[in-house]
Amino acid sequence: MKRILLLAAALAAAWTAAAKITLPEIIGDNMVLQQNAEARLWGWAEPHTAVKVAASWGAKATARSGADGRWEVMLKTPAGGYDPQRITIAGDGRLELNDILIGEVWFAGGQSNMEMGVEGFLNCPVARSNEVIARADARRGKIRYVKIPKTASYTPEERVAGRWNEFSTETAPLCTAVGYFFAEMLNDVLGVPVGVIDCSWGGSRVESWTSREILETYPDIDISEKGIAATDEWLRPLVMYNGMLRPVAGYTVRGYLWYQGESNVGAHTVYAERLANMVKLWRGLWGQGELPFYFVEIAPFNYWGSDLSAFLREAQCRAQDVIPNSGMVSTNDLVEPYEWCNIHPANKHDIGYRLACMALNRTYGKKAVHCDSPRFRSAEFADGKAVVSLDNAEYGFNRLVGIEGFELCGSDGVFHPADVSVDGQMRLVISSKEVPEPSAVRYCFRNFRIGNLANSWGLPVIPFRTDDFQPRP
Repeated sequence: MKRILLLAAALAAAWTAAAKITLPEIIGDNMVLQQNAEARLWGWAEPHTAVKVAASWGAKATARSGADGRWEVMLKTPAGGYDPQRITIAGDGRLELNDILIGEVWFAGGQSNMEMGVEGFLNCPVARSNEVIARADARRGKIRYVKIPKTASYTPEERVAGRWNEFSTETAPLCTAVGYFFAEMLNDVLGVPVGVIDCSWGGSRVESWTSREILETYPDIDISEKGIAATDEWLRPLVMYNGMLRPVAGYTVRGYLWYQGESNVGAHTVYAERLANMVKLWRGLWGQGELPFYFVEIAPFNYWGSDLSAFLREAQCRAQDVIPNSGMVSTNDLVEPYEWCNIHPANKHDIGYRLACMALNRTYGKKAVHCDSPRFRSAEFADGKAVVSLDNAEYGFNRLVGIEGFELCGSDGVFHPADVSVDGQMRLVISSKEVPEPSAVRYCFRNFRIGNLANSWGLPVIPFRTDDFQPRP
């Protein structure tokens, strides 16, 4: 932690001593700017300096730096395209930014399953990684990314390292795999360049990406320097928000992608509220209204204990209802049986694809692209059976036989595997010989339970339960 803080201080000193006009590293050559928008550009100059910004597509903007030297402009961008653009910035000196692309920009945050590059981790491969890396040069000029380095700070920072990279065979291994597959799909469908800002830290909690003002209201979070220093580096609250997110907040984007929650397992009673608080904070910093926030359900994993991760997934599902303009993609069918002890499942392609389908449907208006998983609506118990109705299954299911993952319990609260059939109203009829009078039903409500039921669009049923039992030790 001390080494990271010293590095941040050294970088800040170097930037201060640089040219009279300076820019944050995220603003520079090779960047992708959000199309059809007022793109925010900022930097520093001598106090009270007139700054003029001109773009090769004809847009211009002016500003005057404040007493602290900071200036900011909003530069109108055209429709996206693959022709490289140029921006000049003049004040006390002149800067020229080259090879700029106009397209779609998304901010990707979270912990290791978002951080995980195309090359994977040790003993944690990404499916198709070698193929993606081999073909990456074909995506030159179409997909670019920024990887914000792990940087911790007790106080909010203005600058952080991390420059735009062209997606290529050389750079592909470190690009967030989920972010890449998301960008690949968007690029294919929309026909414009896509940029991804990867701001993630493996093992981080939702509290790691939240401000001091909010964290001060959480009684279980110690944000004193002593308390933070006593916490494992990857679990520390506040410091990632200060050191990584705050310096790039405000870079104009279309929306947020989020894959996190594993490190909050056990905190399911507060997770939905705290995630909502984080999203509200971010949207306020960006100042672009209720930007879409699309997030990923944590994958099945053993967790070596009671089924606490099932309760966290339940909280994630509930978060959709308390966060405006948000949506969750389910991963309950995207693991293999042998991955019960691997918290980093190999299938990142389908996660990126599902996030892209959600963006295409909800953000880009392509309503023929389906994105919503079947979700529990209601259950009736009678004649020794449970009859369950689901939303988002109006065209039926991917299978009518061999449905797995359902359990029933009676008054004793002990769950048993159940048989499932589908009736003419597309309802699930669930029964078990061991439970003659069922009172509750669950679907894949375990740490590790792979589901095989999806709607006709291949989107998996979200795990659920009808009971209100508390986790068992």
